[in-house]
Amino acid sequence: MEEQLELKPNSVNGLILSSHALAALKEFLAEQQSHPVADSNAEVALVSEDWRLSQFWYNTETAKTIAEEVLTLCDGVHSRVACIACPTLYAYLKQMDPNVSVQLLEYDKRFEQYGSDFTFYDYNHPEELPSELKHSFKVIVADPPYLSKECLEKVAETISLLIQPGESFLLLLTGEVQKERAAEILGLHPCGFRPQHSSKLGNEFRLFSNYDPGTRLGEWEK
Repeated sequence: MEEQLELKPNSVNGLILSSHALAALKEFLAEQQSHPVADSNAEVALVSEDWRLSQFWYNTETAKTIAEEVLTLCDGVHSRVACIACPTLYAYLKQMDPNVSVQLLEYDKRFEQYGSDFTFYDYNHPEELPSELKHSFKVIVADPPYLSKECLEKVAETISLLIQPGESFLLLLTGEVQKERAAEILGLHPCGFRPQHSSKLGNEFRLFSNYDPGTRLGEWEK
């Protein structure tokens, strides 16, 4: 049980406070208790990978690096984030900033545990999306489950339906073999940062973006 701080009338540790100051202090303490500080250094527990669904979770460094980038792109304002087939990122985003507005589009229904933040998604049916999600996301991060042109093209179709008009940001995590396709289909450039997974994969993975991240993410490779 957490230790409770009891405030005696008009005093704190022997100091006499005005009624106005005491009321302000009580309000501050109540606010702190209702909004606990997230531990950004803690690791996030996920369900086990299902290799039959081509699931490979990011390691901690990769998940935190990309989550920090997404939060930077949100710029502290109310911006919606879509995570397509990357539940690791969703979990770290919510752990690092519980107030971030993020939607997970995922085939694995084990992630229905995330409630309204979960939307069932099958890349074979890229247009089957709830109407309230269309053209409403400032930041989209996608990790297509398969390293095929067909899969990337269908995920790209979904992205086009999700992304908001005007300023928007796209991050794509996929294999090095998709480099030319990422440029051709989505107009993306590779970043220097190399994503890693908890399970060692034979295919080298890359991170692509539709914007120049400057000195972040290992800079843009042009």
